[in-house]
Amino acid sequence: MSFSDHGDEMTERKQLLIVAHAPSPNTLRLREAVAGGARHEDVEAVDVKVLPPLEAGPDDVLACDGIILGTTENLAYMSGALKDFFDRSYYPCLEKTQGLPFAFYIRAGMDGTGTRRAIESITTGLRWRLVQDPLVCKGEYRAEFEDQCRELGLYMAAGLDAGLF
Repeated sequence: MSFSDHGDEMTERKQLLIVAHAPSPNTLRLREAVAGGARHEDVEAVDVKVLPPLEAGPDDVLACDGIILGTTENLAYMSGALKDFFDRSYYPCLEKTQGLPFAFYIRAGMDGTGTRRAIESITTGLRWRLVQDPLVCKGEYRAEFEDQCRELGLYMAAGLDAGLF
């Protein structure tokens, strides 16, 4: 952890990790929107790290104070890349990240139900704490998905910044 001086008090900086699968230009825009919201100018003491699932691992999770997961809906399940991230991170993080605040979004062509259930099952096993309702961007791509993802990133970073979670 690093510390930065804000006036007379020392404020511990928080680390927000974004692990999101972005195989298309549209899903990349969503991941960038989440990161952009998290890096909002009003959020002062949160560092944001963005990684694709195949590059993220347990050390990244162990070093963060909160995490946002992002995935496409693939055959009514999460992306294989996000599943791989969980496969590699689950046991190394199991006893060390209980209560980790998290949020997630799904880019769903259908309804996202199976994907949501799979993520909730794994994160329940990890005993992570969902701090915002899952965002399911379903159906045809719409620009408003980017606004919703930006809000998701901002909410998570602002909550960490304010010490709410």
